[in-house]
Amino acid sequence: MNRRPTLIAALALTATAALTLSACGGGDEGSAKDKDSDKIAGVDTGGEKSAPPNESSASATEERPKIELPPDVTLVFEGEKTGDQVKDAVLADNAERMRAVDAAIAGTDTNGEALAFYNTGKALEAALSWVNQFEEAGATMTGEVRYYDRKVTIEGEKSAVLIFCADESKGFSKDKKTNKAHKTPVTKNSYVLYNTKLDKSAEGVWQTSQIVSSRGAAQCQP
Repeated sequence: MNRRPTLIAALALTATAALTLSACGGGDEGSAKDKDSDKIAGVDTGGEKSAPPNESSASATEERPKIELPPDVTLVFEGEKTGDQVKDAVLADNAERMRAVDAAIAGTDTNGEALAFYNTGKALEAALSWVNQFEEAGATMTGEVRYYDRKVTIEGEKSAVLIFCADESKGFSKDKKTNKAHKTPVTKNSYVLYNTKLDKSAEGVWQTSQIVSSRGAAQCQP
């Protein structure tokens, strides 16, 4: 298994390259303290409805990193089972990817092991940039985010496209020092459309390689 960069090392590289956050794990294009991004862009947590990846999503020898999230962060994934083994594996690894980003933001994955495990390429760069913005803003997250309308298209044996929506109306950024949530009114921008590409690694993990988000997308509105 190839070793991927730790969060600290990768953040240094990200800062040096002066990456802009055009798409990220949180999927917000502003800073962590912007009004719209007070909603947790990509809050993922270990809610009851979030199932671990099944055996088909990784080889028997692949050891997956354990992802732990704060008790005040909840992530709900809808439509986890399609009846298709490959699609279900893609959905499961995407869910772990979203949880991994929040674990890095929340400080429960300080080395970014899970973040680097479920991301690669531009998606990893974007996720690191998003985590870095929270760090610079002295912020973390709290609340609940719901992921729904998750549609998978398989493109060959090692490639897939996953499009889904996120309801961030109950998720917010939180000041680390004061522990105060930055609550904002629910608007159309509380709903985000994600368009992602996943590639299956040699170890059998469906890693997110590209991710683009559109805040306020019409198809995600309630």
